[in-house]
Amino acid sequence: MAEGGGGARKRAPALLEAARARYESLHISDDVFGESGPDSGGNPFYSTSAASHSSSAASSDDEPERPGPAAPPPGAPDAPDLEEDEAGAGWSATLRDRPPPRFEDTGGPTRKMPPSASAMDFFQLFVPDNVLKNMVVQTNMYARKFQERFGSDGAWVDVTLPEMKAFLGYVISTSTSHCESVLSIWSGGFYSNRSLALVMSQARFEKILKYFHVVAFRSSQTTHGLYKVQPFLDSLQTSFDSAFRPSQTQVLHEPLIDEDPVFIATCTERELRKRKKRKFSLWVRQCSSTGFIIQCILFADLGPQMHFKSLIPSLLQHQIYVHLKEGSGPDGLDALKNKPQLHGMVAKNLCRNAAGKNYIIFTGPSITSLTLFEEFEKQEIYCCGLLSSRKSDCTGLPPSMLSNPATPPARGQHQIRMKGSMSLICWYNKGHFRFLTNAYSPMQQGVIIKRRSGEIPCPLAVEAFAAHLSYICKYDDKYSKYFISHKPNKTWQQVFWFAISIAINNAYILYKMSDAYHVKRYSRAQFGERLVRELLGLEDASPAH
Repeated sequence: MAEGGGGARKRAPALLEAARARYESLHISDDVFGESGPDSGGNPFYSTSAASHSSSAASSDDEPERPGPAAPPPGAPDAPDLEEDEAGAGWSATLRDRPPPRFEDTGGPTRKMPPSASAMDFFQLFVPDNVLKNMVVQTNMYARKFQERFGSDGAWVDVTLPEMKAFLGYVISTSTSHCESVLSIWSGGFYSNRSLALVMSQARFEKILKYFHVVAFRSSQTTHGLYKVQPFLDSLQTSFDSAFRPSQTQVLHEPLIDEDPVFIATCTERELRKRKKRKFSLWVRQCSSTGFIIQCILFADLGPQMHFKSLIPSLLQHQIYVHLKEGSGPDGLDALKNKPQLHGMVAKNLCRNAAGKNYIIFTGPSITSLTLFEEFEKQEIYCCGLLSSRKSDCTGLPPSMLSNPATPPARGQHQIRMKGSMSLICWYNKGHFRFLTNAYSPMQQGVIIKRRSGEIPCPLAVEAFAAHLSYICKYDDKYSKYFISHKPNKTWQQVFWFAISIAINNAYILYKMSDAYHVKRYSRAQFGERLVRELLGLEDASPAH
């Protein structure tokens, strides 16, 4: 037993090195992920840890499907008839090699930042001073109009740009302290911070918080309920587009949002019931080799008065989408949120600026469909997606590939059907996994490397899907804990602070790809702390170690 255990321990590093060489060939850059330290290395899909939840292809968002019946149901066509029907639809077991989509663009930051660049410099690539000055103007304007209507406020003095930066810094500090109440900074409790509290009094902070606005008043052209934050979101999206060029491989998914600060575990049931809930969800197109969020759509809950058809123009114009509350009728998005119609529309909107660039997009079961992939291919966007008979639109796919045999095949065995450039793969690894792709040749072989099982053969599309999707899981694990914990009641403010969180994460990714990272290697937590202190005007303070 001891020799066996020693052999396994010796084998693990060799497997890990082989795996790293393979995922480097898939153009995944490990350097921009994780904290600066020992935990920043290694792809989680190829983890040598037996406890790793993402060390197999089952780490996808689909569960292995149960084996189908041994015999076809009554009235079903015989196997020869079924194959003939599938051949008539264009599907064939004859495989053809196809070259991968050519990609000659160079991904990465579009601007070279100097080695002396600060956390504030990277943050202001997305939230520059002119945006902050507009917040100052709008906040002061709202305060004046508010007091004209409800009476003067003798304690109010117009906010200044340094005060607005400090105000943002205080709220951003909850992303590293994981404290839901920003007012804890001025308390004498566990989350208090005397050095930050001295910059601004709690009373002044609360006054700015009361009147804070990005857009004070609705314009005559406004058609949706998030007009108070829409210009900021549009500006942020433009900054994302101009600051970074993505790699060829990208992912469409819903990123993990860690809503539970550490102290939530100690809350009473009453406190949990009173806790403010997030009123929106998020879909993103994300560079799978760096984690940079390229585009995003926020689904905000604004009430039952809106209907699905009326929201389509808003979706096409902005990176904002509005959905209904629970139980709001068959025309509401609530009834459609798990249907391919909605997810297909989300995918098209997220990829609307990707046409003609030969990008490879990885998708989960809710988005994957033959119709969508064929439509994308006409725009020179190529795809690789996981299929599920429960979650995916399986229209046009061969039925024989969607049912499971009564006797499971050996691990690593697979079947492939091809239609034009599209390949449908059914691969077995403790369950049947199906993939649809036009980005990888069905004749190219890959391998899944696991600590205990060694190498499991698979088509290259399966290896690429698992590697890139699991790498995005690493982004979620590392960065979801740094979303701003402060949760106001108003939906537009929740959206605003969430967008700020995305901007800071993207700023950190650009920092890790710059020369400044080689001068001072800040972790994500240290980068956030440094940004807070720079916003508060405490530049000479060093981040906590």
